[in-house]
Amino acid sequence: MKHNIIPLFSVLLLTIGLTSCADESMEPDNNSNGKVAINFTFSHPSASRATETSFETGDVVGLFVSEAGLPLEVSGNTVNNEGLTFTGSSWNASRPLYWNAGSYNAYAYYPRTATISSTTDLPFEIHTDQSGNQTETMSDYEASDFLFASAKGVSATNNPINLQFRHIMSKISINLIKGEDFEGDIPEKATVYIHNTVTSSTVDLTVGVATKNARGERKSVVARQDGPITYSAILVPQRLENRVPLIEVVMNDVSFLYESKFLFKPGIHHIVNLVVDKNPEQIKIEIGGEITNWN
Repeated sequence: MKHNIIPLFSVLLLTIGLTSCADESMEPDNNSNGKVAINFTFSHPSASRATETSFETGDVVGLFVSEAGLPLEVSGNTVNNEGLTFTGSSWNASRPLYWNAGSYNAYAYYPRTATISSTTDLPFEIHTDQSGNQTETMSDYEASDFLFASAKGVSATNNPINLQFRHIMSKISINLIKGEDFEGDIPEKATVYIHNTVTSSTVDLTVGVATKNARGERKSVVARQDGPITYSAILVPQRLENRVPLIEVVMNDVSFLYESKFLFKPGIHHIVNLVVDKNPEQIKIEIGGEITNWN
């Protein structure tokens, strides 16, 4: 997910054959024999905005399809955690998929986990250093942003089935604001930490809800820099009941530490202004607002 602006993706899965058992091996069938191919459209949460954030070539979405009325399981569904890879213009799967009679539920999530042990308690942990680490396909910041989409009661149709992704984690952006007594300008480079949050969770793929690991360790997360004075991080949704060291900014070898309670809401982008003065102990915060379907 990076720099391609692709608001809506058509997924024509002509290379997967839908049978009653998803684990049965099948030879490619180039003749649909009159069957209706399954058509999907995937929408990124920020698809309606002119942003740099969208799916890009090589991204892999995990897909489940189960018969309506039946629970979603790890295996034995119509489609079990099928990996759909984006080519830049379409999404490719490894086997043909056509509609059978009946009604189905579809569930998609990103980033995909190759092997899962539960569809209701899928372990997922955000990265603690989101400042710039990069793999071949995504940054640690992007890998921490869990997306989910579903469509219920769908059946054979020539029209695309839209799967609208949404964020299920929480995001915080911190703007560094110069206080009246702060000498000079805010440095162009700083290190920003979010302390005392649990970084591990479990995700229920049937409803798209992340739950903080009740026994998870509280850790510090290094935010990425979005602009000259703005830093952001993806966090597991949770409530900090007690006042704790929460946000720390290190500039020119001086640490500015802010303590507070906080509620990190699922799917919400929290914006805060951190006002820094000459005295590091006089740091204060201003809540700037909340955004859904963030960039």
